[in-house]
Amino acid sequence: MQIAIYDTTLRDGTQREGIALSVPDKLRVTQLLDTLGVAYIEGGWPGSNPKDAAYFEAVAALELKHARIAAFGATCRKDADPAEDANIQALVAAQTPVVTVVGKTSMLHVTEVLQTTADENLRMIRASVRYLKSLGKEVIYDAEHFFDGRKLEAAYAMETLRAAVEGGADALVLCDTNGGTLPWEITQEVTAVRAAFPNVTLGIHTHNDSEMAVANALVAVQAGATQVQGTINGYGERCGNANLCSIIPDLELKMGYPCLPPNSLRHLTHIARTVAEIANLAPDDHLAYVGKSAFAHKGGIHVAAMRRDVRSYQHIDPALVGNEMRVLVSDLSGQGNLLSKAEEFGLDVSKSEAVVVLDEIKRLENEGFVFEGAEASVAIRLHRAQPGYRPIFSLIDFTVIVEERRGRGALAEAMVKLDIEGDIVHTAAEGVGPVNALDLALRKALLPRYGQLADFQLADYKVRILDGENGTAATTRVLIETQNGHARWSTVGAGANIIQASWLALADSVEYGLCLVTQPGATLAQAKN
Repeated sequence: MQIAIYDTTLRDGTQREGIALSVPDKLRVTQLLDTLGVAYIEGGWPGSNPKDAAYFEAVAALELKHARIAAFGATCRKDADPAEDANIQALVAAQTPVVTVVGKTSMLHVTEVLQTTADENLRMIRASVRYLKSLGKEVIYDAEHFFDGRKLEAAYAMETLRAAVEGGADALVLCDTNGGTLPWEITQEVTAVRAAFPNVTLGIHTHNDSEMAVANALVAVQAGATQVQGTINGYGERCGNANLCSIIPDLELKMGYPCLPPNSLRHLTHIARTVAEIANLAPDDHLAYVGKSAFAHKGGIHVAAMRRDVRSYQHIDPALVGNEMRVLVSDLSGQGNLLSKAEEFGLDVSKSEAVVVLDEIKRLENEGFVFEGAEASVAIRLHRAQPGYRPIFSLIDFTVIVEERRGRGALAEAMVKLDIEGDIVHTAAEGVGPVNALDLALRKALLPRYGQLADFQLADYKVRILDGENGTAATTRVLIETQNGHARWSTVGAGANIIQASWLALADSVEYGLCLVTQPGATLAQAKN
């Protein structure tokens, strides 16, 4: 049985707090969703704002391979003829092959929100659907608050569905609009609707207010729904909509229901993260299937088992959804974590060498370091553990002076003395702050021998106070991200002295970066950071 995926990211998803998509944004998301192979893309509500109307005009020029574009709107107003109703006419003007009409199912909304009668609401549903069908549209009827309506007045909720069917609706979509229904209730109600309307396509539209949206969608399919509505990454109002990035692989890989064209599922992770970027939201690393951490392994026992059989702590092959397995290094790691990271970096590290590095990492994490987000600091320690490895440079000492001078303002100056392959080099530099001065002095010492350093750029600098109760004597953690146009890598330093912590992260960054560009076969760590 094929399940039709109906994506409403561009309409319901944009009701999430903090999301505002422009027309070009919506067109880009449309193309991504079509690449994924969803059956329907709900582009917006053309009667609600000029932007959505502009989207429908622009989307008509796109050559889509899989998806049908749907315009969304409400039934006609009370006592109104659909042919003269502004909202219905906006749906018509959108010129989409599919229209989705939402109507009231719950008597609470009929009497209190619409302030009309039960019979008039039935007329509004029936007339609106019939009018749009007369224009040759595929009409999907969204039964808003269906499950809540059934609890208030079960018979009337079913009458609203019957009105839509009498109007000619192609599909009835049961909506858990407030997100408070539990899976066994969904099963019971979908089963009842399936029995009452055996020849009508049923859909499910769930919200996540009880953290049940995905589960509710899945049990609805088990009970007979063949259309599933949701959004990419679960975006939506309040707690969000049903997350298609979980529902689709659950249906395809776990339940055996095809949803997408063959081989399309592998695009899922890329699309999930790209939609997040377009929405100007940080991707959620902990989302099932598509999150960066979805297949990340940190515990030493887990990684040791994974090295014997990758199925031991993974429920699917990450490649099926376009994701990848990651091994993290921390104080919870075992030697297997380090051996796996060494293999990832292209290094031949023995078990004894891995143990030495692991002991160092555990000690440093106890002092405030965190290596999960600083894999270049792990990589350079594995490099240093190799027999015959000679550090590109080593620190002899540094001095940093920060002073305030009348007429000149604050001044930062750093002096660095290094051992560079047996030569003692002593340099000084001024900077806008102490870390900048250290960076410039270090570069000044190394640039004559390593011109590649000129391409290194400090991309990010983060500081976190670990024990604020100690005030200005607190331990500080510094994370530095560096890039050179080809790669991006992260390093960490920590200590009670913020300048020393910054130096440790900076020195790791420069040594790793130079190792990367001067030693053939060195593997990038930036892809995992």
